[in-house]
Amino acid sequence: MICLDFFPVSHWLFFLAVQTGHSQSQSLPRPKLVVGLMVDQMRWDYLYRFYDRFGSGGFKRVFNEGFTSENTFIPYAQTLTAAGHTTVYTGTTPAIHGIVGNEWYDKALGRSVYCTEDNTVVTIGGSEKAAPQSPRNMWVTTICDELKLATNFRSKVIGIAIKDRGGILPVGHSADAAYWYDSKSGNWVTSTYYMNALPEWVNKFNGRKIVDSLYKQNWNTLYPIDTYVQSTKDDQVWEGKFGHETSPVFPHELNSQIGKNYGTISSTPYGNTMAFAFARQAVEAEKMGADAITDFLALSLSSPDYVGHQFGPNSIEVEDTYLRLDRELAAFFSYLDQKVGKGQYLFFLTADHAVAHNPNFMGNHKFPAKYIDRNGQADFAKKVNENFKVNNLILDFQNYHIYLNDRVIDSAGLKKSEVKKYLIDLLNKDENLFGCVRQ
Repeated sequence: MICLDFFPVSHWLFFLAVQTGHSQSQSLPRPKLVVGLMVDQMRWDYLYRFYDRFGSGGFKRVFNEGFTSENTFIPYAQTLTAAGHTTVYTGTTPAIHGIVGNEWYDKALGRSVYCTEDNTVVTIGGSEKAAPQSPRNMWVTTICDELKLATNFRSKVIGIAIKDRGGILPVGHSADAAYWYDSKSGNWVTSTYYMNALPEWVNKFNGRKIVDSLYKQNWNTLYPIDTYVQSTKDDQVWEGKFGHETSPVFPHELNSQIGKNYGTISSTPYGNTMAFAFARQAVEAEKMGADAITDFLALSLSSPDYVGHQFGPNSIEVEDTYLRLDRELAAFFSYLDQKVGKGQYLFFLTADHAVAHNPNFMGNHKFPAKYIDRNGQADFAKKVNENFKVNNLILDFQNYHIYLNDRVIDSAGLKKSEVKKYLIDLLNKDENLFGCVRQ
């Protein structure tokens, strides 16, 4: 799907279709393996914007051999990572599947809740500070759950992403495993929701500390930097720099982070490299796509989101990330052609959300854009309290949602409908909000 951050727009899906040599009279044609690739924060226009710079085996192969669905509309808000992944894999909205954001305020618990938090399980393979995760906060089944049911749980289903939510939510409740990256230890981890110990192949992969070998390469542009004409020139005020750098410019030195900083890789294209390497190892070790029973690999690439947030969608870093991703994709297709068989797997490509341009970038080019001051939330709450002559009417603000204090409303003898109407009227008076706010 392609969405501007926080606004529901059309979804997009690319399919690289499966081919089979079986006639329908013998058996139903089914892929040996389904690979779902979710590229975090990928905008639809990148496919056209960088098209001339792509090779023939990556994105162009999907264009030429597959088909696209560009206007599959699922209206919802907010288009954040967790909600986007869950919506694509369940086919329904946050109001139904329950994942309304990366986090939300839980009135019953009286605190903020992370989308995949689960204190009944334990993280396996990472640092002691790694928070335990599972899909228990999701209310419905995903397509992966339905595949499990359809094959009487003979299908193997595995989710992989640097972000825990990106690895966990797509594969649903019944997956064989979900793995994510622990930036404290540099290991790929899981939780006791799935298993009691990491498989030996995961331990061996972690022992390689591939993150350090990738840091040795540093990060320079794939091509001469003056050929990146579709991007803003390097070193802009809205770009963020790495903690060990003096400025956010190429080349990005990474070698000094070996053995002491495992998190920076997530904000480089090498995060994709690491995720693809782990995915290949999963296919190999778990023998995915090795028989006639369809397996499912749900792979989410988190690094494009980290790169986009740090440098901005019009940065050279983002363009370089997608040019490198095109090569990674071509190599992955070649691997699947050889391992599973060309025409024997179904591949689809989509995104959980896209991103809007940085307001400073927009302003520099005379487009109307500005920041909304989040400190204004306190003033907003004060106005509401003063209007109704009651304190603490608003419990929390999260993901542009306003959580009302039902207990205070009840004890004060107020009508919730009147409080809501006042909030809506007050919001609609804000010149920074486009259009009307509705209940």
